[in-house]
Amino acid sequence: MSASSEIRAPAEQTEGTRSQLLRWLKRVGESVEANEPLIELETDKVTVEVASPASGVLAEILKQEQDEIVPGELLGRIETGAAQSAGAAVAGEAAVAGEVAGAAAANRAAAAGAARAGAPAGSRATSQASPAVQRLLAERGLSAADVQGTGPSGRITVEDVLRAPATGDGGRPEARAPAAGEKPAASVRSHLVPHSAVRRRIAEHMVQSLLHTAPHVTTVFEADLTAVLKDRARRREEFAQRGAPLTLTAYFVQAAVAAIRVVPEANSRWTDGGLEIYDDIHIGIATAVEGTGLVVPVLHDAGTRDLLEIARGLEELVGRARSGTLAPADVRGGTFTISNHGVSGSLLAAPIIINQPQSAILGVGKLEKRPVVIEEGDEQKIAVQPRCYVTLTLDHRAMDGHQANRFMQIFVGALADGSA
Repeated sequence: MSASSEIRAPAEQTEGTRSQLLRWLKRVGESVEANEPLIELETDKVTVEVASPASGVLAEILKQEQDEIVPGELLGRIETGAAQSAGAAVAGEAAVAGEVAGAAAANRAAAAGAARAGAPAGSRATSQASPAVQRLLAERGLSAADVQGTGPSGRITVEDVLRAPATGDGGRPEARAPAAGEKPAASVRSHLVPHSAVRRRIAEHMVQSLLHTAPHVTTVFEADLTAVLKDRARRREEFAQRGAPLTLTAYFVQAAVAAIRVVPEANSRWTDGGLEIYDDIHIGIATAVEGTGLVVPVLHDAGTRDLLEIARGLEELVGRARSGTLAPADVRGGTFTISNHGVSGSLLAAPIIINQPQSAILGVGKLEKRPVVIEEGDEQKIAVQPRCYVTLTLDHRAMDGHQANRFMQIFVGALADGSA
């Protein structure tokens, strides 16, 4: 007599986002071991692997790839008995038969990629890759030998394949024959980079926020970082010895906390029944991750941390973001976001799209030395100071212009004092 075990989506997911079943790593009828990666879920922030809850045979798939899912939803079932039931066997045979043509095509493409790389199609690395990884390798004209695996025991993950440059022409648009009387266009070489699920989610999230949810308004100020740089030079070595690299972002976080305390509407969420103002301050830090896109890990309880604790928390979060080891809890619960776009050379970005359902996002531009007119009594002189543009993009439903300007006055004032 066989038994079954349910496969469910993680109950603890990121609020404010939708989850999507990206890939099944096994097919119906295939055996699976307990705690073996079975499903990959994607949100606009993180990729989450769902492990098999038991050893057995994948007997039923209830949610298909690209389907939207909710926390705790039933995704499938595993037959855990000593022998596979007749029903599961029939389902497995049907699923395998239905995928023969696709698998054959994928294998041919994988073989071509392997031949280009000088590796045999049936290499050990390819055979150890999951079905989802093998399909993606085929789509991108790669073999397992072309990709450096970063998963357990060197296993190749989907993210490893997406980071590797595609060498095949499987995704390349076909040339269109010119119409009658049409002058042939000059030959243009190109290649198609498939959208990852994360990239699609970011695009949907940005369009929804800007065009369908919040009326965006941006106010621009200039910040003097003379005092901050002096304070950082004085304390940098001490912080490093205590395992907390002192970055400028730590000062921006602390100055934002000071401004939120004066203008709490910046730390809020618009609802039809009223403006929900958060008592806790959880600040998201927009972080660009090579090969993945933009993720926003959250520094929780920023309002209760001193500068050292902020610096230490930022080091941990950004490190996990760039190593691809963020957990769902790391990107959950943000109430306000900072985008330090200046680290890549940007002077000014407006509007920066609000991270829904928050009400505001702070942008920090490139730090550079600028000539500034300074008044000393009745005299004026020109001095060179380290300055940057800062912007606050707000949901105009939640805040008015005078509140946004007040926020920015407190923010740049805290930086100018060096006491952020």
